[in-house]
Amino acid sequence: MQSLQYLNKYLWKYKWHLLLGFVFIVLSNWFGVIAPKVVRESIDFAEEVLKSQKQADFYEYTLFKNSWLAYTLELTLPNIFIFLGVLYLVVSIIKGIFLFYTRQTIIMMSRYIEFDLKNEIFNQYQNLSLAFYKRNNTGDLMNRISDDVSKVRMYFGPAIMYTLNMLVLFILVIYTMLSINAKLTLFVLVPLPILSVSIYYVSNIINRKSERVQNQLSVLSTFVQEAFSGIRVIKAYAKSDERQEKFLEECELYRSKTLGLVKVNAIFMPLMLLLIGLSTILTIYVGGKLSIAGEISTGNIAEFVIYVNMLTWPVAAVGWVTSLTQRAAASQERINEFLKTIPDIQNPTNQDFKPSGNIKFKNVNFTYPDSGIVALNNLSFELKNGQSIAILGKTGSGKSTIANLICRLFDVTEGEILVDEKNIKTINLSKYRKSIGYVPQEDFLFSDTIANNIAFGESGETNQDAVKNAAKNAEVYDNIIEFPDGFETRVGERGITLSGGQKQRVAMARALMREPSIMIFDDSLSAVDTETEERIIQNLKTIMQGKSTIIISHRVSSVKHCDKIIFLENGKVAEEGSHEELIQSQGLYFNLYQKQLLEEEKAHI
Repeated sequence: MQSLQYLNKYLWKYKWHLLLGFVFIVLSNWFGVIAPKVVRESIDFAEEVLKSQKQADFYEYTLFKNSWLAYTLELTLPNIFIFLGVLYLVVSIIKGIFLFYTRQTIIMMSRYIEFDLKNEIFNQYQNLSLAFYKRNNTGDLMNRISDDVSKVRMYFGPAIMYTLNMLVLFILVIYTMLSINAKLTLFVLVPLPILSVSIYYVSNIINRKSERVQNQLSVLSTFVQEAFSGIRVIKAYAKSDERQEKFLEECELYRSKTLGLVKVNAIFMPLMLLLIGLSTILTIYVGGKLSIAGEISTGNIAEFVIYVNMLTWPVAAVGWVTSLTQRAAASQERINEFLKTIPDIQNPTNQDFKPSGNIKFKNVNFTYPDSGIVALNNLSFELKNGQSIAILGKTGSGKSTIANLICRLFDVTEGEILVDEKNIKTINLSKYRKSIGYVPQEDFLFSDTIANNIAFGESGETNQDAVKNAAKNAEVYDNIIEFPDGFETRVGERGITLSGGQKQRVAMARALMREPSIMIFDDSLSAVDTETEERIIQNLKTIMQGKSTIIISHRVSSVKHCDKIIFLENGKVAEEGSHEELIQSQGLYFNLYQKQLLEEEKAHI
């Protein structure tokens, strides 16, 4: 239950729903306790009439003695029973009405809490750093915000409602039973301590098995998510049958663990019903002896039997409520792991900040926290406002790491990054990122229209002319208008309906749409042909004027127009200068240039 204490803030937030629901529970059960009294009076009245062999006067019977009904109504014997039947029906209807409002308050509260909790988790997911997503599987994250939250909602809804109902009903029923006959009440309650001990031991078993079920469900969700995301690779390698067998193994394991939990509940529920049945038998046996002795009436026996049956579902629900609570505790413990995770990168201030585009790396070292890979080693360079800089190097030389650090997706291990002479860790991160147009190495398009993907970085109403202009600058406009639905074409999950080059150019259009002061292109022309690349570069030359631009690439043709070129090797600056300067030095950059020229010549032969 300690893990569920985190959620007490929601109970306080919706305290009036909970309090009002409790009032309705009391009223519902109060009318529920009245109904058996009407049955008792009916049986005792019928017994008295049968014993006297005559129709008793209405006002002489104890139920109506000295009441206004006795003096205002003259009822015959049949009408008396009709009246008692209608009274029982009215009491039951009133009980049902209050039960309805109980669900409208407490179950409604649980839905509100579910809504708030999902939003809190999603917001936490958004705030957590990129390293967090490298350590956790997408399927597991999805399972915690969906299935785990649903199980927590069951705790706030049915579990709390039935627990309160059981407590109130026990108090009212046992008080009423004690007021009638204490001896019979004690015999009826004998099985309850046995039930309590059973619940104590079984609940621990349920908790352990619930945790195993939830963990296996996360494994299953992750497996399915990866299978769907990588369906093209699976089909290309003809691995469908193998993945199906693996999925079957995971499902078998999940079924085995779930059935283990079901078996515990299957044993627990009949045990409780047996103990409740034992109470009923004791009620009839002991009550019959007391009735013969004249200590209670025959109606009291019927009344006690109804009370015992009224307690049947609440007591039987103890096992179900226990299971719900244990499952909720197991799920909330998994949720708390993420909710209590402090983001590595946080916004330090709300002070407004609009960068001009001056960026300086000063003796920057960076090691990836999980893998321990040293990506940058004592790196220093400066990008001035309006300047364009290119970064080249072999795979794993640290090119994309620089882009991640500029966007502050990671923090440097040593050294510092200055933006307009301010440490990047001290500026308003939200405002700063809004000034950046970033095209990542792995293009990601949302399952939406092309127009909405391009306008993703904008807020408010979309400017269609700006969308089209951005598409033209990214040299993807002609491709888009050839689609049947044009800019309203839906690209599918991760942009699966577009080619690699089209995805890159739509992602580039998205960055250009923002008109940022800092632009970062991380190998964003790798999937386009040289002719299209040349047209895009010509467009960028105009767009880049007055903006700080970083182009990360493997192609010399993509970066030779830049003001400065940095060639990285093992996270260090191996060469630095303009295209002409580096060609003249005939170093690493020159060798790469010559190699790519030769490849182009071979391609044209």
